[in-house]
Amino acid sequence: MRQFLGQITDGESVDEIYLAADKQLRSNRNGQPYIQIELRDRSGGITGRMWNAGEQVFRTFEAGDFVRVQGKVQTFQGSLQMIVTGIKPAPTEGVEPSDFLPHADADIGKLLDRLRTILRSLKNPFLKALGEVYLTDEQFIADFAACPAGVKQHHSYVGGLLEHVVTLLEAGDRLAPLYPIVDRDLWLLGLFLHDAGKLRELSFKGGFAYTDAGQLVGHLVQGVEMLNEMVLRVELLLNEKFPEELKLRLQHVIVSHHGSYEHGSPKLPMTPEAVAVHALDNLDAKLNQVARELNTDRGGGSWTSYNPSLQRRFFKGGPGSGTVEGE
Repeated sequence: MRQFLGQITDGESVDEIYLAADKQLRSNRNGQPYIQIELRDRSGGITGRMWNAGEQVFRTFEAGDFVRVQGKVQTFQGSLQMIVTGIKPAPTEGVEPSDFLPHADADIGKLLDRLRTILRSLKNPFLKALGEVYLTDEQFIADFAACPAGVKQHHSYVGGLLEHVVTLLEAGDRLAPLYPIVDRDLWLLGLFLHDAGKLRELSFKGGFAYTDAGQLVGHLVQGVEMLNEMVLRVELLLNEKFPEELKLRLQHVIVSHHGSYEHGSPKLPMTPEAVAVHALDNLDAKLNQVARELNTDRGGGSWTSYNPSLQRRFFKGGPGSGTVEGE
């Protein structure tokens, strides 16, 4: 029986094939090299460390490879880690890809139906046509339904981007009547398009990783490039020039949706729609991360382990409330 990462426990010995999602060659305090590797399967992930392992072992596999790992699981600072004693590339024959990539719990077909319904409710003829051009591009929709929203952070699973976007559209559709300053059609289409560039930024056919273009250019620029390409299709479809300001406002939503310079946006949100897209995007991303921490934490006590991305622990409640290990 397969040893899924989500089921292994402290003290358990492991001999199994996992996806090497990432690898780093590091040095300990004494200057001795060791390998840190992020191992994944559909049930979750774990950090593995192989002590006294140098360049020779490091070069035997690449990030994104399937590897056979021997080791032992232990608790370190409230979280499980694996001390790896052996690692080597695993043959792909007989490997079931669905065992290694986490998938959205939601029904992908139903999410796509909801996506189409909301986008086809737009009233502005240019924005409605633009949405339709994306929806009828078979390759775009196939990729959009498979792409994660991130490699490690929020919605990092097959179908994650679609789930993220449909949640945003549902929220935006309900909130729009409360904020008349925001153009509903621009808001909803901006929510749909804000992360579309991730289809080019990320590789998600095997493991999750960044493409060369994703590393060098990023999804904000790539999202604008995709928008410009689709606008040309709309102009051919309608035989009419797409309004320049409308395109500019959508471009601004995409480049500003991270909300601040330190988070990668070259521009701050400067329209009501851009502010609204950033706010909802940030809310859904953060709550998805919190939900994952609460649902997957297997440590004892009332608090999750420390999340370095969010820079905090989360309260689980229950017996023993009031004490955080290590603080």
